Amino acid sequence: MRTRKGAARTQAKKRVLKRASGFVGGRRKLLRTAKESLLRSGVFAYRDRRRRRRDFRQLWIIRITGALQEHGIRYSQFIRGLKLAKIELDRKSLSEVAIHDPAAFTAVVDLVKKALAA
Repeated sequence: MRTRKGAARTQAKKRVLKRASGFVGGRRKLLRTAKESLLRSGVFAYRDRRRRRRDFRQLWIIRITGALQEHGIRYSQFIRGLKLAKIELDRKSLSEVAIHDPAAFTAVVDLVKKALAA
């Protein structure tokens, strides 16, 4: 007697349709369409996990640049000065300091300016 896939196939379909439960229309109810949508959504998810990192870095740079305008120094000069002064703060922490503790940020900028002048 040949073996049939009955229960396993049903479970496989259930798994796919459960993952597609939040989708709209046929993308939620039809197996083939749901599979295509899941494949595509996986591609977007993979791409956007990398994109998120880019977007956040961009945001931090914009925040730092805005804070530096008050001190009369450009972002590129500031980053070079950080390296010369051997200050190992990343852009995320620098942007947080610039927003929440302007006095500390001013101190960092002063150190950077000294390092650039030397």
